[in-house]
Amino acid sequence: MAEKTYSEDEIKERLARELPHWRYEDGWIRRTYRTSSWKGTLMVINTVGHLAEAAWHHPDLTASYAWVEVRLMNHHAKGVTDKDFALATKIEDVVQWQPGTEGKGLEGTPRDDLRFSYVKYD
Repeated sequence: MAEKTYSEDEIKERLARELPHWRYEDGWIRRTYRTSSWKGTLMVINTVGHLAEAAWHHPDLTASYAWVEVRLMNHHAKGVTDKDFALATKIEDVVQWQPGTEGKGLEGTPRDDLRFSYVKYD
């Protein structure tokens, strides 16, 4: 059974509503995560890899020293589907998680020491 693919207008409206830091470009939904170093870049790549493998839906990634671009499009459906939005949401939730803001005993990495900083949060 074919999955529903969304039109460009539908994608842009849904991104604005659900994933404001993501954009639509050249048939993909995309997000660039800024990191503090190569260590942070690798951590983001591994996080995205784990989530994608668990979801059985695989993004394209481009990386450099201090950033990772995630691109999602359902290759089988040849367009953006609910799977792409679901995986983008899970990636966003995990990569942007800031434990020090929850007050549940997980203080997060020291923000004032670049040796430990890895993701540049939005």
